[in-house]
Amino acid sequence: MADLSRRALLRGTGGLGVTGALAAMTGCGVPPAYVGAADRGGPDRSARDRRLVFANWPLYIDVDDHHKQRRPTLDAFERRNGISVTYTEEINDNDEFFGKISPALMNHQSTGRDLIVMSDWMCARFVRLGWVQEMDRAAQPHVARHLDPLLRSPHFDPGRRHSVPWQSGITGIAYNRKKLGREIRHTADLWKNDLRGRVTLLSGLDESFALLMQGDGVDITRWTADDFHRMTDRIRRLVSRGHIRRFTGNDYIKDLDSGDVLAAQAYSGDVIQLQADNPDIEFVVPEEGAELWAESLLIPDLAEHKRNAERLIDYYYRPEVAADLAAWVNYVCPVPAARDVLASSRDKERAALAEDPLIFPDDAMRKRLAIARDITSKERAEFAKEWNGIVGL
Repeated sequence: MADLSRRALLRGTGGLGVTGALAAMTGCGVPPAYVGAADRGGPDRSARDRRLVFANWPLYIDVDDHHKQRRPTLDAFERRNGISVTYTEEINDNDEFFGKISPALMNHQSTGRDLIVMSDWMCARFVRLGWVQEMDRAAQPHVARHLDPLLRSPHFDPGRRHSVPWQSGITGIAYNRKKLGREIRHTADLWKNDLRGRVTLLSGLDESFALLMQGDGVDITRWTADDFHRMTDRIRRLVSRGHIRRFTGNDYIKDLDSGDVLAAQAYSGDVIQLQADNPDIEFVVPEEGAELWAESLLIPDLAEHKRNAERLIDYYYRPEVAADLAAWVNYVCPVPAARDVLASSRDKERAALAEDPLIFPDDAMRKRLAIARDITSKERAEFAKEWNGIVGL
């Protein structure tokens, strides 16, 4: 099972970083970093060079319980296809990794990687810059057949032509029902007097804003600047009144577990693991909705083994393979058909995962989930400055 600290790595900084520098360069007359479609591909060595390089986050793939260097699903892919995979756990932060490979992509050079995994808000940057290649869906029949309809067409990549979810999740609300003594059903329930000083929100702009706007009744697939400012005005007032205890990264887990905090903006994958030790912790998708997000697979420009990378992506969309991965990482599975595979397992614990709505959301929950429109490069500087001023970053 994935370690709790892994989710903290996905936060990024929410600030300007390399993207802000690129925008500034463009504004000063320096040629933009955008790469046109005709210049993204290069000679594909897949047929004669049966390998690929796959960069991922730590603790984000199944591992053999007895041999930690073995990754059963990946090992099976290698045997099945005769393709050797160099698997690295080198992504520790979205902005950090963006900065690591951006010089090569900006200068139209290979990154040395055929497949990478980024949070969707960062995927949006890569897609906008033209730094990732369009995939051949005709060569990916399992992706075409099994990708969750809720994840098929995010604002930043309509039709998922450039990205495929690796795993998914929900940003909702976790709370200690026993200590709070009541249910939380709406985002506005967080602002009631009995939670003053006992509630936390996520500090990262990209992680926090969508749920908070949904609480105001906003359709996050088409939110506006006015919606954003209305939300920040509300949060600013709550901070000034001492209602919000603090803004957190992954450390809300410790606060919830100790009881210092009774409710927190939280990630579904974390709560599955919290519940194993503390059954009083509940996770809720508010009636107004919650954000569905993903970390997605991308093939960078000039990848030397594009076809091999496409094969690997499609392999992980086989329901039996997706089920093995979901059983280990415990995030929302982007392959709904994997549920039947788990349900038919003779292993009771494995079969029980098929009924966990935080891995396979039920129909009622799915109706309340949406993928937020991403923050554009033009919006980011202003919005990040405003949000970070509230959070204290």
